[in-house]
Amino acid sequence: MREDEILAALSRTKPPVLDTLGGGVVAYDKGLDRITMQWQAETRHCHSVEGHPRGGIVQGGIVTGWIDSAMAHACVAKSVFTVGVPSLEIKVSFLAAAHPGIYRSYGWVVKWGRSIAFLEGELRDEEGALIARASSTAALRHLKK
Repeated sequence: MREDEILAALSRTKPPVLDTLGGGVVAYDKGLDRITMQWQAETRHCHSVEGHPRGGIVQGGIVTGWIDSAMAHACVAKSVFTVGVPSLEIKVSFLAAAHPGIYRSYGWVVKWGRSIAFLEGELRDEEGALIARASSTAALRHLKK
Protein backbone atom coordinates (compact mmCIF):
# COMPACT_ATOMS: atom_id res chain seq x y z
CA MET A 1 0.00 0.00 0.00
CA ARG A 2 1.09 3.56 -0.66
CA GLU A 3 1.45 6.10 2.17
CA ASP A 4 -1.78 7.87 1.22
CA GLU A 5 -3.69 4.57 1.17
CA ILE A 6 -2.34 3.62 4.61
CA LEU A 7 -3.25 7.05 5.97
CA ALA A 8 -6.79 6.74 4.55
CA ALA A 9 -7.17 3.25 6.06
CA LEU A 10 -5.98 4.53 9.45
CA SER A 11 -8.65 7.24 9.28
CA ARG A 12 -11.37 4.70 8.40
CA THR A 13 -10.40 2.35 11.25
CA LYS A 14 -9.97 5.02 13.94
CA PRO A 15 -10.40 3.46 17.40
CA PRO A 16 -12.96 5.21 19.66
CA VAL A 17 -10.31 5.96 22.30
CA LEU A 18 -8.84 8.59 19.98
CA ASP A 19 -12.03 10.63 20.42
CA THR A 20 -11.59 10.38 24.19
CA LEU A 21 -7.96 11.45 23.88
CA GLY A 22 -8.90 14.27 21.50
CA GLY A 23 -7.08 13.53 18.28
CA GLY A 24 -6.05 11.33 15.41
CA VAL A 25 -3.49 10.45 12.77
CA VAL A 26 -2.44 13.31 10.47
CA ALA A 27 0.60 11.89 8.63
CA TYR A 28 2.53 8.73 7.87
CA ASP A 29 6.08 8.50 6.53
CA LYS A 30 6.63 4.98 5.19
CA GLY A 31 10.38 5.47 4.73
CA LEU A 32 10.81 6.34 8.42
CA ASP A 33 8.02 4.05 9.70
CA ARG A 34 6.82 7.19 11.48
CA ILE A 35 3.29 8.28 12.40
CA THR A 36 2.29 11.83 13.31
CA MET A 37 -0.82 12.39 15.39
CA GLN A 38 -2.42 15.66 16.46
CA TRP A 39 -4.20 16.22 19.77
CA GLN A 40 -6.42 18.92 21.22
CA ALA A 41 -5.70 19.06 24.94
CA GLU A 42 -8.76 20.29 26.84
CA THR A 43 -9.41 20.99 30.49
CA ARG A 44 -11.15 17.58 30.66
CA HIS A 45 -7.67 16.07 30.15
CA CYS A 46 -6.19 18.09 33.03
CA HIS A 47 -5.67 18.02 36.75
CA SER A 48 -4.72 21.13 38.79
CA VAL A 49 -7.33 23.15 36.87
CA GLU A 50 -8.71 25.35 39.65
CA GLY A 51 -6.99 28.74 39.39
CA HIS A 52 -4.24 27.50 37.08
CA PRO A 53 -3.07 30.37 34.83
CA ARG A 54 -2.81 28.10 31.77
CA GLY A 55 -6.00 26.12 32.36
CA GLY A 56 -4.47 23.11 34.09
CA ILE A 57 -1.83 20.46 33.57
CA VAL A 58 -2.58 17.53 31.28
CA GLN A 59 -2.61 14.30 33.29
CA GLY A 60 0.46 12.11 32.64
CA GLY A 61 -1.63 9.14 31.57
CA ILE A 62 -3.15 11.24 28.78
CA VAL A 63 0.32 12.32 27.61
CA THR A 64 1.39 8.66 27.71
CA GLY A 65 -1.70 7.70 25.72
CA TRP A 66 -0.91 10.27 23.04
CA ILE A 67 2.61 8.92 22.54
CA ASP A 68 1.56 5.26 22.89
CA SER A 69 -1.08 5.78 20.20
CA ALA A 70 1.50 7.12 17.77
CA MET A 71 3.90 4.23 18.48
CA ALA A 72 1.15 1.60 18.08
CA HIS A 73 -0.13 3.19 14.87
CA ALA A 74 3.43 3.12 13.48
CA CYS A 75 3.46 -0.67 13.99
CA VAL A 76 0.04 -1.16 12.45
CA ALA A 77 1.02 0.94 9.44
CA LYS A 78 4.36 -0.86 8.99
CA SER A 79 2.58 -4.22 9.06
CA VAL A 80 -0.05 -2.94 6.61
CA PHE A 81 -2.79 -3.84 9.12
CA THR A 82 -1.66 -7.43 9.74
CA VAL A 83 -0.72 -7.09 13.44
CA GLY A 84 -2.21 -5.99 16.71
CA VAL A 85 0.34 -4.43 19.05
CA PRO A 86 -0.29 -4.84 22.77
CA SER A 87 2.30 -2.95 24.80
CA LEU A 88 4.60 -5.06 26.97
CA GLU A 89 6.21 -2.03 28.61
CA ILE A 90 6.32 1.73 28.18
CA LYS A 91 8.78 4.17 29.70
CA VAL A 92 7.92 7.86 29.54
CA SER A 93 10.11 10.80 30.50
CA PHE A 94 8.05 13.93 31.18
CA LEU A 95 10.23 16.93 30.32
CA ALA A 96 7.70 19.77 30.54
CA ALA A 97 4.05 20.20 31.49
CA ALA A 98 1.35 20.08 28.83
CA HIS A 99 -1.57 22.50 29.11
CA PRO A 100 -4.76 22.96 27.07
CA GLY A 101 -3.77 23.49 23.44
CA ILE A 102 -2.58 21.65 20.33
CA TYR A 103 0.08 18.93 20.49
CA ARG A 104 1.65 16.45 18.09
CA SER A 105 2.91 13.02 18.96
CA TYR A 106 5.32 11.10 16.78
CA GLY A 107 5.86 7.37 16.91
CA TRP A 108 8.33 5.23 15.01
CA VAL A 109 9.66 1.69 14.82
CA VAL A 110 13.24 1.28 16.01
CA LYS A 111 13.51 -2.50 15.56
CA TRP A 112 11.03 -4.97 14.08
CA GLY A 113 11.34 -8.64 15.00
CA ARG A 114 9.22 -11.73 14.46
CA SER A 115 7.16 -11.28 17.61
CA ILE A 116 8.45 -8.08 19.28
CA ALA A 117 8.87 -4.48 18.12
CA PHE A 118 10.92 -1.78 19.82
CA LEU A 119 9.35 1.65 19.48
CA GLU A 120 10.06 5.26 20.34
CA GLY A 121 7.95 8.36 20.41
CA GLU A 122 7.69 11.92 21.56
CA LEU A 123 5.20 14.70 22.20
CA ARG A 124 5.76 18.29 21.09
CA ASP A 125 3.72 21.46 21.53
CA GLU A 126 2.63 23.81 18.72
CA GLU A 127 5.98 25.61 18.79
CA GLY A 128 7.88 22.32 18.54
CA ALA A 129 9.07 22.23 22.16
CA LEU A 130 9.66 18.71 23.45
CA ILE A 131 7.15 17.80 26.19
CA ALA A 132 7.80 14.06 26.66
CA ARG A 133 9.74 11.15 25.20
CA ALA A 134 8.92 7.46 25.35
CA SER A 135 10.21 4.03 24.47
CA SER A 136 8.14 0.90 24.30
CA THR A 137 8.33 -2.80 23.70
CA ALA A 138 5.28 -4.21 21.94
CA ALA A 139 4.18 -7.74 21.13
CA LEU A 140 3.41 -8.29 17.46
CA ARG A 141 0.19 -10.31 17.39
CA HIS A 142 -0.43 -11.44 13.83
CA LEU A 143 -4.10 -11.10 12.92
CA LYS A 144 -5.97 -13.88 11.20
CA LYS A 145 -7.71 -12.92 8.01
